Amino acid sequence: MNKIKIHVKKNDIVQVITGKDAGKKGKILNVDLNKGRVIVEGINIVKKHMKPTQSSPQGGIVEQEAAIASSNVMIYCEKCKEPVRINKKFLTDGKKVRVCYQCGEQFDK
Repeated sequence: MNKIKIHVKKNDIVQVITGKDAGKKGKILNVDLNKGRVIVEGINIVKKHMKPTQSSPQGGIVEQEAAIASSNVMIYCEKCKEPVRINKKFLTDGKKVRVCYQCGEQFDK
């Protein structure tokens, strides 16, 4: 299966730009490169019905985050205080980092 190029990485702070959770911010927990989807902390909460198991004998309904399309999120710049596009920049040691398109703040520390 072909991997899809995604502009965000795990542990990035992002803001949702479309959908029912538009405007909310959260940290990326997981990235699925095959489907082009991300799981963001506290975003797109769904209820899942769990069968009783040995680890949870009660079972019941559990709320958890579901995946959303990576195109529906933008990286949030702490300096600009808004979601921004990113640019790639080469440092003097040859390392490539992601930077804010507006203010130049580095996202890869």
